Amino acid sequence: MTDEADAVVIGAGPNGLVAANILADRGWRVEVLEAREAPGGAVHSDREVHPDFVSDTFSSFHPLAIASPAIAALNLHEFGLRWSHAPSVLAHPLADGRCAVLRRGVDATATGLAADFGTDDGAGWRRLSALWDRVDPHLVNALLTPFPPIRSGMALAARLGPADGLRFARMMALSVRRLGEEEFSDVGATMLLAGCALHADLLPEAAPSAAYGWLLAMLGQQYGWPVPVGGAGTLTDALVRRLTAKGGNVRCGTRVTSVVVRGGAALGVRTADGAAVRARRAVLADVPAPALYGGLVSWDDLPTRLREDLRRFAWDPGTFKVDWALNGPIPWTADAASEAGTVHLSGDLAELSDYAVQVASGRLPARAFLLLGQMTTTDPTRSPAGTESAWAYTHVPRHVTEDLDGRLTGRWDLAETEAYADRLEARVESFAPGFRARITARRIMSPLALEAANESLVGGALNGGSAALHQQLVFRPVPGTGGSRTPVRRLYLASASAHPGGGVHGACGANAARAALRADRLAITRVIGC
Repeated sequence: MTDEADAVVIGAGPNGLVAANILADRGWRVEVLEAREAPGGAVHSDREVHPDFVSDTFSSFHPLAIASPAIAALNLHEFGLRWSHAPSVLAHPLADGRCAVLRRGVDATATGLAADFGTDDGAGWRRLSALWDRVDPHLVNALLTPFPPIRSGMALAARLGPADGLRFARMMALSVRRLGEEEFSDVGATMLLAGCALHADLLPEAAPSAAYGWLLAMLGQQYGWPVPVGGAGTLTDALVRRLTAKGGNVRCGTRVTSVVVRGGAALGVRTADGAAVRARRAVLADVPAPALYGGLVSWDDLPTRLREDLRRFAWDPGTFKVDWALNGPIPWTADAASEAGTVHLSGDLAELSDYAVQVASGRLPARAFLLLGQMTTTDPTRSPAGTESAWAYTHVPRHVTEDLDGRLTGRWDLAETEAYADRLEARVESFAPGFRARITARRIMSPLALEAANESLVGGALNGGSAALHQQLVFRPVPGTGGSRTPVRRLYLASASAHPGGGVHGACGANAARAALRADRLAITRVIGC
């Protein structure tokens, strides 16, 4: 080995950087090796759409980051991170002209729903919010810590008691459609929850879409869906500055090609330029599970059963994204949408369900569900006054078998990407007539372009693997794992392919770092005991 550190972290995404910071806090010498020329993974911003506009290349809004105990413990405000909020969190304009709005604070949200959709929607929203108050913060802690979450799980059980605990477990197992049928008489509140559930690959009729939609909505109501002032990249900058201040190091443009394994233990890594870095204590991999197993680690060093299990690994759908520089605000027909940081676009619940089924069955939807971000509305530093830096994305099939609104094949060449971007713009135009006339510049990122920009976004997958129930908890990334440990000693999976999965919360990296620290303490104890 030509270089060495206590720990080598492969990948400088948010999980890798959180892991590196936690290890550095414990006095470990940490080397982070990143293949790209800049750190951050999917937390990155640039001015490539237009020089006067800051655009977030991948992730933008970060409710999980602001709620995450792992990130909160790093005190990133001391290293330059600042958050900014839109006047309202989320808007979902409907085909009938009404608009459901998620605001910060239960009173503001429930009052608005009651006014626009009836007292039952307002009352149902208050019931779900009261339940959130009972389980906060133990639920988030339980979801973000290694499975099983013994300490936070016990606290949650004590807070609810046996009877209410069973009722809560039942609710968490519901589909979002069923939850809406039980709690509301109109569609407004259900659309807010269903749109949130579709941030993952969860159909409105699938379990546990109710849990995911409710969680994301309640986080927005409590914390907002904030953005880092100046662009998503400033969150990465703060993580890197903190790590450097603690003695860690990030090497960009350094591609790891293999993990060196001897005697069933990870000893370090080799890089594309032929160099080797020894890891005295641990190697942490912030890469997708299929890139680690059988990729960076040879199948010869892994159990035979793992190869068969990984064959069943399910990716989440692809993503198609367009960034815009607009010469004015988006002219929404529903005025309430103009003050929201995020806008969900789908006419009604049936349309949402059709879209989700079509994506899951390989068909490009005729009416895509769009998630749209109004970045200057949320953070005025993103573009000149009176303009808007905006984006929208939609999920698309990983393998297109049919286009329900044209002749696209999913090969995503220049002609197809331009045509599909035009289709998405027409979709926005249907909710905001005059939108296209305000486009000054745009950038199109097909699933292939997203992967080319960040190879961890395989086929445009944003969450490191499906969020469906069959690939969560002890099933993530394969049955019997449910955490960061791998079959190779001193090697830890620190990416979104590990529990708890996708989102900018740093928990996958934090869990891997703490597992490495525990294993190291046990090894030292055994040596002293001998």
